[in-house]
Amino acid sequence: MNEKLIIKEIERLVKNHFLEESSGHDWWHSHRVRQMGLQIAKNESADLFIVEVSALLHDVGDYKFHDGDEEIGGKIINKWLINIGIPPKHIDKILEIIVNLSFMKSLKNNRTITKHSLPIEAKILNDSDRLDALGAIGIARTFAFGGFFKREIHNPIIPPNINITHEEYKKKNSTSINHFYEKLLTLKDTMLTTTGKKLAQERHEYMKTYLDRFFDEWDGTK
Repeated sequence: MNEKLIIKEIERLVKNHFLEESSGHDWWHSHRVRQMGLQIAKNESADLFIVEVSALLHDVGDYKFHDGDEEIGGKIINKWLINIGIPPKHIDKILEIIVNLSFMKSLKNNRTITKHSLPIEAKILNDSDRLDALGAIGIARTFAFGGFFKREIHNPIIPPNINITHEEYKKKNSTSINHFYEKLLTLKDTMLTTTGKKLAQERHEYMKTYLDRFFDEWDGTK
């Protein structure tokens, strides 16, 4: 198995899959998650190939862009990996990591992830994907996502749903600013690696500073 050639082919497939994607779940998001994942993996004695492939593929077939279908991503990825010729044992591990990744799935389990039940590669992908939802990049992606789904930027009469459920989250009825409180500001406490926790804290503080400034400017008097 030539890992470099496999990575190149997966890059090609992912780039084509995300052509003209404008919600913040594009090729560059997958690339950043890959880069961060590899950085964390080097400190965690993880399988770099599994981390890299899982990171590149993790948003393929995202339910948000397929009428809420939570199964389609696994089907697409499985087909790709079989066609590329990746051994079944690797496919099983990659799919297990990706299928259990999303924030929405954690809502089904009351926002908890059993740390000891996950392989290290899954913990790394959890952290690298969620880190890209934090900090300056996370802020940019939040408003790109909100615009894509026609969300209001902010509406003072709509409070954030702090205890949002799995089904409520899928409906995407909130505002972009509420998304910070319903999801993004909770992410630092869901990190599973030492590196992820450190980076998440820094990005979390940056977002809090941004939100303070946003509300200072909101009424047009500053």
